[in-house]
Amino acid sequence: MGVQHVDHLVDHLVDHLVDHLVVGAGFAGLCAAIKLQEDGERDFLVVEKGSDVGGTWRDNTYPGAACDVPSQLYSFSFAPNPEWSMSYSPQPEIQAYLRRVAERSGTLDRFELDTSFDDAAWDDATARWIVQVTGPAGRRTIGARTLIVGAGGLSEPRLPDIEGIETFQGPLFHSARWDHTVDLAGKRVAVIGTGASAIQIVPELQRTLAATGGHLDVYQRTAPWVIPRNDRRYGALERQALRRVPALGRLYRTGIYWAHEAYVPAFTIEPRIALPARKAAEANIRKGIGDPTLRAKVTPHFAIGCKRILRSNTYYPALAADNTELVTDPVAKVTGDAIVTADGVERPVDVLVVATGFWTTELPVTEHISGPAGRSLADVWREGGMAAYKGTTVPGFPNLFMIVGPNTGQGHTSMVFIIEAQVAYIRDAIRTLRERGWAAVEPRAGAFRRWNADLQRRMKRTVWTRGGCRSWYLDEHGHNTTLWPKATFTFRRRLARFDADAYDVRQEMTA
Repeated sequence: MGVQHVDHLVDHLVDHLVDHLVVGAGFAGLCAAIKLQEDGERDFLVVEKGSDVGGTWRDNTYPGAACDVPSQLYSFSFAPNPEWSMSYSPQPEIQAYLRRVAERSGTLDRFELDTSFDDAAWDDATARWIVQVTGPAGRRTIGARTLIVGAGGLSEPRLPDIEGIETFQGPLFHSARWDHTVDLAGKRVAVIGTGASAIQIVPELQRTLAATGGHLDVYQRTAPWVIPRNDRRYGALERQALRRVPALGRLYRTGIYWAHEAYVPAFTIEPRIALPARKAAEANIRKGIGDPTLRAKVTPHFAIGCKRILRSNTYYPALAADNTELVTDPVAKVTGDAIVTADGVERPVDVLVVATGFWTTELPVTEHISGPAGRSLADVWREGGMAAYKGTTVPGFPNLFMIVGPNTGQGHTSMVFIIEAQVAYIRDAIRTLRERGWAAVEPRAGAFRRWNADLQRRMKRTVWTRGGCRSWYLDEHGHNTTLWPKATFTFRRRLARFDADAYDVRQEMTA
């Protein structure tokens, strides 16, 4: 997709011209960069707001941070790692893995770290994205043929909307922005939230505080289903076998993939299939908590799978510990040194940790992407909800490709599988653009509508809409715009090739 003709106006407007601009250097952006290079598409730039690659796994350094998908599956298929220490990897190992993959890929010379993605507007006259970024060298303007957004749905922390929280005088931070300078010894710590991050944080905090005379309050709005975490450490002989026999790692990966895929019918067809998982979760409660009153508080009242199923062997014992109180009354307000619940009880707090999730149904990055009509993608989605064609492209936004876009999320398996499928689709789109001499593509409105109508029709059958819970999967209209409602191998098959007949195209400009 070499530059054949560039309008003189663009020459004056931009500081740098590239074929492809990639936003984000987590799993998605790194995968895109590596595969673009494999295809001979070397004229690309990756901008990353952080100081290192890794994305979510760079930012989430809270105590106990680990993956809840087995390591052998939560890694690139093209970059196996025989050195995982555990079947469920801790955060430092995943971050080290991503850094190692990046260094070995030979692409880091085209990564700009500590660089924010400020704004992108499609210029119809030149068929380019005009992008503003700010990095160590200051603010720059980049012209790009394609814009590939791999910012991720778990990148922007969501703070709770609680009266008076801004008046709290002690340390206050989100789980994804953990402040390691805060000394927790002997303190009274409050954790708001009981999601995937919180159930890893709570046991670590409980142990630390118990050893130093501190106390932990956990504020629960909705109890999650938590099944046992069948973790184990890989022995030296096993790691040696994985190094020497690559097929063994592939066998592990395949077995884990199909074991997790077995959850799909319970989520999408018949929730009663998940009865064994529910029984395991109930047994986990009984094993970890002896007090009947506390057991009742942590037992969910919705179908298992309606919200993300969590994994932990230590969460329930931490809640049952003498120095922990589980608070289920709603938080009414926060004062300078306490939390007040709806029943009028005021509990003093020294340190406040909010584990309240991310902006997943209103992706903040979309506020900064404008189509040829001047409207931002966020404005478009505010009208009709977050939606894309094949989770990747959007009408009215030429040559915009999203990785981990609408309805691509997973509640049971590895997002890396989905990322690789989307990157394969984007690669084929770029090959098609080059081979056919097209300047730009965008999905046809009809194809877009049919794709999303089918998704929402199928979604009505799933546990996520019929399970009796309110989750972060749903937007303000009650629509699930987050998850994929079928098997992941179906998603990969649907994205196996770029279906050019579903797109409006624009021919390459000539000099």
